[in-house]
Amino acid sequence: MNFQIIGTGSSHPACVKTNDDLAKLVDTSDEWITTRTGIRSRYISTGETLADLSCDAAQKALENAGVTPQELDLIICSTIRGDYMTPSLACIVQQRIGATCPAFDLNAACSGFVYSLDVAAGFFSRGTVKKVLIISAEMMSKMVDWNDRATCVLFGDGAGAAVLAEGDHLLSCKLTAQGDTELLYIPHVNGNSPFHDWPDEHPFLFMNGQGVYKFAVAAMERDVLDVVKQAGLTLDDITYLLPHQANLRIIETGRKKLGLSPEQVLTNIDKHGNISSACIPTLLDEQNRQGTFHKGDILVLCAFGGGLTTGACVLKW
Repeated sequence: MNFQIIGTGSSHPACVKTNDDLAKLVDTSDEWITTRTGIRSRYISTGETLADLSCDAAQKALENAGVTPQELDLIICSTIRGDYMTPSLACIVQQRIGATCPAFDLNAACSGFVYSLDVAAGFFSRGTVKKVLIISAEMMSKMVDWNDRATCVLFGDGAGAAVLAEGDHLLSCKLTAQGDTELLYIPHVNGNSPFHDWPDEHPFLFMNGQGVYKFAVAAMERDVLDVVKQAGLTLDDITYLLPHQANLRIIETGRKKLGLSPEQVLTNIDKHGNISSACIPTLLDEQNRQGTFHKGDILVLCAFGGGLTTGACVLKW
């Protein structure tokens, strides 16, 4: 016994910034960004907190599932950084939506949603939960250098959520980690200790784009093949692949290596950009509400990101 997804939700800030808007800030253009990334616009917070977006996505998912906050047995939030160091984002959501269950955050960067699904599966397998809320929420606009055209154009803000209930729809899952502080990292706040003797770092996201590209393409192909095989299926059984929305070139290269059709690989990077762990649940919710999925469809989720981490799973809808 593991779980089935019975409801989804998502939320994003009101403010939309197009590539033309960013071209007024840094030396770039709509053509440069679109051809290299597939991104045309992204949502950027101008006042919303991460808790605001998380609670909105959570309430939509609960409504979609027909579940009340009081029925929840666990809340897991995947996020690189919540509004506070402590309390956790999950605890803030728990209070604001009126739930009373345990709640905690998980940081696996862009792989956070898949990591959270696997963690939740453990609780279900032990029989300690019946209803679980997973929220992936990120505010990347607070962590990028808005003077760096190579990174500031890539990311956006948002939250995606899913409600899980008892079931057997998780067919396989694979998580990996390869510790690396060279290709992708975000320095921490160091405080003002008078005994601090470490060099101050540039307090923004750093990414070796070429290195991350190679890692992501290899991980996407390898992990999809592995989880499909683990589930006792073949690539022909896949109805849809929902990949992490980091870069359209990564997605297209991975798709071609796997031999999947463009129609099988779902994307929304054009209007959201990269919202880290919130990418896949946001895409899942949008497609769910559009009626894309049908009972029995085989969905493969595949993510990769800082850590370096990867996560992939096969789900029956």
